Amino acid sequence: MFCKNCGKEIDDKAVVCPYCGVQVGEVRQQRSSTNVVAIVGFIFAFLMPLVGLICSIIGKNKADEYGGNGRGLATAGIVISIIEIVLVIIVYAAVACSVAAAL
Repeated sequence: MFCKNCGKEIDDKAVVCPYCGVQVGEVRQQRSSTNVVAIVGFIFAFLMPLVGLICSIIGKNKADEYGGNGRGLATAGIVISIIEIVLVIIVYAAVACSVAAAL
């Protein structure tokens, strides 16, 4: 494309003319590309599975807003949270059965 001010040929993706400095394109603000909720969900999946599950689901739903960033991390948080919740239920049931058998 050509600069509207000086007429010199410039890159089609240019926002400012490198020759005269006049704005020729639209300036777009970049959003943060870090899906913090997905990261928090993944971390909490190990510490507090229910909180990790909730945050990971929210992070996965928000992944599209961040260009897909965090989708894999959120999915891992969901899987880890579910596995931990199931393991806690199994251990609790085993302990409850052994206590009941001892009585």
